[in-house]
Amino acid sequence: MIIRTSNVNLYYHTFQALKHIDLAIKENLITGIIGPSGCGKSTLLRVFNRMNDLIDGVRITGSVVIDDEDIYSPFCDLTMLRKKVGMVFQRPNAFPLSIFDNVAYGPRVWGITDKKTLTEIVERSLAGVDLFGGLKDKLHHSALSLSSEQQQRLCIARLLAVEPEILLMDEPCSALDPIATGKIEELMFDLKKTYTIVIVTHNMQQAARIADDVGFMLLGELIEFDKARKIFTNPADERTFGYISGRFG
Repeated sequence: MIIRTSNVNLYYHTFQALKHIDLAIKENLITGIIGPSGCGKSTLLRVFNRMNDLIDGVRITGSVVIDDEDIYSPFCDLTMLRKKVGMVFQRPNAFPLSIFDNVAYGPRVWGITDKKTLTEIVERSLAGVDLFGGLKDKLHHSALSLSSEQQQRLCIARLLAVEPEILLMDEPCSALDPIATGKIEELMFDLKKTYTIVIVTHNMQQAARIADDVGFMLLGELIEFDKARKIFTNPADERTFGYISGRFG
């Protein structure tokens, strides 16, 4: 298991957002987290790279182990953690820079300044998200000139440039039309050959299409976690069945 949580509880001041989360995520699979709005899906995702630390009043108990390291240990290097565990957000957040500079941003932060090396990284990262062929003559154009789908791919390329192990995706297709969504889903299938992907989605059909394993959350609890086929055809918990059958959510 590349990610393992044990009895994780998270509080925003006095409000408990996550309750006793026990979870084991396998390497090189797509793990989907589903559930109604406000159930703690995105909060759980942010646990894995400690982005909740940036929110005032957050307190967390329990353990989160990634690659055999307790990431909430005082000895955890947050910079290295966030290099290893990258995140893609709901809406593309391309920087107001050129396409090249967007992808080269992370490597430059890590001290890479050699132009040839940066060019190789940028080309490899863009090729990894199937953008290089169409943009190789436009690398110095503004990233903001790209379509929403291209910008989301660019944001993923920006992560790939710093060579992460895990990609967290928080509703990465929510701002995209169905055709663009399909293309991003195809990209995820390719990426899981190299990376572990954890995706939060409100779209149960999307989870059924792309996820290998699925967790259903409700009111801060992980109600059920199993193979996607099992969750969507024969869930063990009545609450899971109620959600996927449309009784609530």
